[in-house]
Amino acid sequence: MASLTVLSVTAVPDHVRGALTRWLIEVTPHLYVGTVSAKVREELWSAVAGCVADGVAVLVHPAQNEQGFDLRTVGAQRRNPVDFDGLLLVAQARSPEPNGQETAKP
Repeated sequence: MASLTVLSVTAVPDHVRGALTRWLIEVTPHLYVGTVSAKVREELWSAVAGCVADGVAVLVHPAQNEQGFDLRTVGAQRRNPVDFDGLLLVAQARSPEPNGQETAKP
C-alpha cells in the first residue's frame, strides 16, 4: 500500500536527485515528498544512503508505532534520532566551548 514519504537530502549527486524526482516532488530544494509503496521507498533510500558522502539524508515515513511515523538518517549530522522507551526523540549534539568547558545557559 502506498504511503506518504518525506525525504530531505544534502550533497547528493545530480543523478540521485534526478531519480528522486521520478517518484517524488521536490517541494523546495533538497526536500522531496510523495506517495510511494514501501518497496519504492526502500529502493530510493538505498540509492540515497549509498551516495551520501559528506551530505546528510533524512527519511520520514508512516509506521505502526505510537507516533505513527519512523525516522531514518544517514551521514554526519548534529541531530540524531534516539529511541527513548519506544518514543523517537531527536538529540542535538553539543558544541564544545572554546576553552573545553561547558557553560550553563539561563
